[in-house]
Amino acid sequence: MYKKIILLGIIFLAIVSCAQQEARKPINVRSGTFLKESVERNKALIAQEEAMIQDFIKKDTAHTYIASKNGFWYFYEKSSPEETYTPQKGDTLRYEYNIAKIAGDTIYTKQEIGIQEYVVNKQQIIAGLRYGLQLMKKGETVTFLFPSHVAYGYHGDNKKVGTNIPIQSTITLLNIKKDNKNLETEN
Repeated sequence: MYKKIILLGIIFLAIVSCAQQEARKPINVRSGTFLKESVERNKALIAQEEAMIQDFIKKDTAHTYIASKNGFWYFYEKSSPEETYTPQKGDTLRYEYNIAKIAGDTIYTKQEIGIQEYVVNKQQIIAGLRYGLQLMKKGETVTFLFPSHVAYGYHGDNKKVGTNIPIQSTITLLNIKKDNKNLETEN
């Protein structure tokens, strides 16, 4: 009998002591102004870069640019209408490209970069290259205008590409080696 009373007393004390505790308050209160200011700076930077790219496109009357849904512009130097296959996840792409400033000053030549291989959506490359390569077919050469947020962004490449530099890149897709999973879905 005494055990039950003691047990009930302990339970009662535990419930009462838990109910009286007050939640801890945060030590630092952040207003979010830093994030808001950062978002505004980024919006202004993107608008400035896009205006510069649009100005460049207007002056380039020799080419017809296409706006991508991923925030960059491009035109075909050489198209391959006979090809129908575009890269799919898991395919291995062989390509070559260069990097220049939008105004045309070369940063890296395709010889400096060399022939590259990329497994679609399984390796890390800059967003612009990733999206651009997936628009191409084997044998095509396309020139892209990438704002910095889909190129090398705030950090640059820690070598020749500086902070927040929009780039122009001409890419030739040399070969597409289809992933075995993609071959099975075709058959």
